[in-house]
Amino acid sequence: MVKESFGDKLLDFLIHALLVLVLIAVLYPLLFVLVASISDPAKVLGGEVWLWPEGLTLRGYEKVFQNNDILQGYANTLLYTVVGTAINLIMTILAAYPLSRKDFVGRGFFTALFVFTMFFSGGLIPTYLLVKSLGMVNTMWALIIPNAIAIWNVIIMRTFFQQSIPLEIQESAQIDGCSNVQILLRMVLPLSLPIIAVMTLFYSVAHWNSFFSALIYLTDRSKYPLQLVLREILIQSNLKDMVETSEESLAKSVMEGESIKYAVVIIANLPVLLLYPFLQRYFVKGLVIGAVKG
Repeated sequence: MVKESFGDKLLDFLIHALLVLVLIAVLYPLLFVLVASISDPAKVLGGEVWLWPEGLTLRGYEKVFQNNDILQGYANTLLYTVVGTAINLIMTILAAYPLSRKDFVGRGFFTALFVFTMFFSGGLIPTYLLVKSLGMVNTMWALIIPNAIAIWNVIIMRTFFQQSIPLEIQESAQIDGCSNVQILLRMVLPLSLPIIAVMTLFYSVAHWNSFFSALIYLTDRSKYPLQLVLREILIQSNLKDMVETSEESLAKSVMEGESIKYAVVIIANLPVLLLYPFLQRYFVKGLVIGAVKG
């Protein structure tokens, strides 16, 4: 074993110290929101809550689950995420696989055409007019169809097909009489589960956190996703349906409002927080999967 010099040990110490600071900076806000959501709102507003709950209470969660808008928004977000991610995966695979085939005529032209859309787009107003002309305004499809495919994800998946799926496998399948569709379904996709998992995570997280498209295209409150309901609570302070201001004092209403905000943040991010520790290796793989090999 090579003995480390003092400079190497000092560098290791500084790197680890920096990583610990970054870890604290990332985790503490999450911990504070969780602790504040189950603490007495008066103590939270008074700055008495730091690491441990003070005046344990679940009043905020009770108010949240009594609100129909939040429950409906949660159901809508689950629907939009599942349907949108399924469409995203199908469209991305159907675009990436042909571009990875060396025998696909014009693949360089189509790749350049796809990449062009990453730098130039029609803009918000033309997109809205197009969505309106297609009759998708105030429907779930206005949130899904315009974002049915992400070109960067297509490039990542195409690179995976090129580098990780041996060409010999496809050639042997062709010799056995398989069509391109059969090669994709029977050979390529079973060997591409890691990249499919990466794309599923990327697309599902994007759908789960999306609110701007809903803000633009939806007018019916019953179709609002959870993030848009959360935006109203956090930014517009729309608490009239959750805080009984007619029966409670203004001070208590404000405190309950703060408790509700923290509870909604936890509920909105709970699925991602629960999934990420088990699937983080796919996120890491997704970051390097399109890298150029030396």
